[in-house]
Amino acid sequence: MKQLQNNLGYHFKNITYLERALTHSSYANEQHLDTGDNERLEFLGDSVLGFVTAEYLFLHHRSFPEGELTKLRAYAVCEKSLFAYAKEIELGKFLRLGKGEEQTGGRERASVLSDAFEAVIAAIYLDGGIEPAKKFVLRFVEPYVEAKPTFKDYKTTLQEVIQQNQGEQLEYVLISESGPDHDKHFEMEVHLNSNVIGRGIGGSKKKAEQNAAKEALELMGI
Repeated sequence: MKQLQNNLGYHFKNITYLERALTHSSYANEQHLDTGDNERLEFLGDSVLGFVTAEYLFLHHRSFPEGELTKLRAYAVCEKSLFAYAKEIELGKFLRLGKGEEQTGGRERASVLSDAFEAVIAAIYLDGGIEPAKKFVLRFVEPYVEAKPTFKDYKTTLQEVIQQNQGEQLEYVLISESGPDHDKHFEMEVHLNSNVIGRGIGGSKKKAEQNAAKEALELMGI
């Protein structure tokens, strides 16, 4: 347990929280444990993970629209990501598994490790509160998210550039709309004081506006 706590970067005041977080249902059933398995902790840990990740993205990616924030959060908390986090701290070595789960490779199974990782988050939260839980989550989420190629909000960037000169006005104008309902195409222009500075095409008006703003920035050398 000492080695795992070193890997976690957190030392428990009440070690039973960590023990339960490591207890798979197969082990609890075999041993007839009164304390139960880690499934309830997993439920709580999932919520803590989601909140901490959402707060981080909200505060550190202020120009991102809601849709992009949602995609990034999903990327950071999906099973594949949690599996990678769990592997980083060698969590599988410390799990308490039933014989059947052990024999079928449970220590290396993504679903088992990702669930246990969420349970560990909850254990830290219950033992020490939100701050150590947040510190633990961000240790993994922050570098993982920031290393991912992300959407660039060209409209916001263009707006910030234009706002440097008082009195300048941007406007996005729909030029054309074509195609059936299931495959629409929109063409937008971005105007600066009624002068066209960029055009864009996309499957939605928002996408076309982004592409128009992108072209405008490229023409400005930005």
